Amino acid sequence: MKTISKELVQFLADLKKNNNREWFNSKKDIYKAHQNEMKLFCGEIEAELNKTDKIEKFKIYRIYRDVRFSKDKTPFKTNMGVSFLRATNELRGSYFLHIQKGFNFVGGGFYGPEAADLKRIRQEFEMDDSEIREILADKKLLQTFGKIRGNELKTAPRGFDPEHSAIDLIKMKQYYFLREFTDKEVLQKNFQQKVIDSFLTLRPYFDYMSSVLTTNLNGESIL
Repeated sequence: MKTISKELVQFLADLKKNNNREWFNSKKDIYKAHQNEMKLFCGEIEAELNKTDKIEKFKIYRIYRDVRFSKDKTPFKTNMGVSFLRATNELRGSYFLHIQKGFNFVGGGFYGPEAADLKRIRQEFEMDDSEIREILADKKLLQTFGKIRGNELKTAPRGFDPEHSAIDLIKMKQYYFLREFTDKEVLQKNFQQKVIDSFLTLRPYFDYMSSVLTTNLNGESIL
């Protein structure tokens, strides 16, 4: 199994202190070496996930920031972010890995669902929230990630009863999970396995949400 090197984490910390093009360009070869290290690390994760899931691809996000609409004009991100996208229209959701000195995490879910998907999810919870409640109460899921996360509306969305028993879920605008790791944990030999185990813990949630988002309220496929 591959590991995350302390040099990679330190590079990201140094980049935070020297977030300018001159410094980065002088270290570009070092960055590319760390990027290749991350590719190998994530390639093994993808292979493990594909034993029971279908991952279309993993993507390491660009280190360059889009500063066009930001007050912060520093040109580079100070983290390495990786997404693992599930394949085919039947398998919804993606896994995520974030490495940054002092703020490392894995997670997954629906961080910015499209309007149609969000409405469909809310309608499902309105009709029957027993299955999602059972999944969210799973002991292993709670031990690994804690409670589901996401911003929520202050009031019930239009067309939904503010007194509905599932209003706590219906008001949410995002539905995702996050598990944080210390820098020390990231550098341990078993970190890759912890990432894999964390992702596998999300499968029942992803499978449920996939079934919701690929059917209508009658349970008929819309694909």
